Amino acid sequence: MVDGGEPEGFGNWYDEKQGDTGDAWHRTLIDPGLFARIGTVTAGTRVLDLGCGNGYVARRLARMGAKVVGVDASDALLERARAREQAEPLGVVYHRTDASDLRMLSDRSFDLAVANMALIDFADAAGAIREVGRVLVPSGRFVCSLSHPCFDVDTRSAWQVEMALGSTTVYRKVTGYREPHSDIFPWRLPDGKVVRTVGYHRPLSWYVKELRKAGFVIVDLEEPAPAPDYVGVRVQKEWLEQIPLHLVVEARLEPGTPGPA
Repeated sequence: MVDGGEPEGFGNWYDEKQGDTGDAWHRTLIDPGLFARIGTVTAGTRVLDLGCGNGYVARRLARMGAKVVGVDASDALLERARAREQAEPLGVVYHRTDASDLRMLSDRSFDLAVANMALIDFADAAGAIREVGRVLVPSGRFVCSLSHPCFDVDTRSAWQVEMALGSTTVYRKVTGYREPHSDIFPWRLPDGKVVRTVGYHRPLSWYVKELRKAGFVIVDLEEPAPAPDYVGVRVQKEWLEQIPLHLVVEARLEPGTPGPA
């Protein structure tokens, strides 16, 4: 969510940054782990892309043969997603809505839900998880990536580098882990304008408990390491090989989960 609205140029900037394959950070660090957990998507698989942004993940899944619906709260990003769909029709349908309110989607109508670095942007992430549990079929899967709750606590975490006697040791310094909170993140656009977005930290136990409340059981976790072609700008590759900054969760809706009331 953009703090204070969506300034002119934000959608175009983010769309150009992500492109059709994700930016370098996603492409060489986050997405390989995400798609490893998604696995093979057969033709006709019904997929929900939650917090779809400019739709690059939705389009990748559609090219695999999936029938994809993307939802996002940003008018600017959905405008760019729809423009890409118009330029290359893949059958992706987009809805503008808060992730915690998917009333336009029927109960038990999806086989797979994906949220790529999106839950951390939702003020009501618990509501979003409940809605995913409602729209998935029994045994349907939910695969999400997020900033690692243990090691990437927004502005309350940082790298610490110590050099002594010719050796270098890197640590991850973290505070405020247990306290759910929000923080503000500034992004500088090419024209110099600063856009601020809101992000939300919750401890790992929070995600586990909310998934269980919604009827999910966690079946796998991935802590993505840099791909061989990783190109780091702010963080060196060898640091991320030791301490992960992202987490990918694969959860499955238990068959006996009661349907919506």
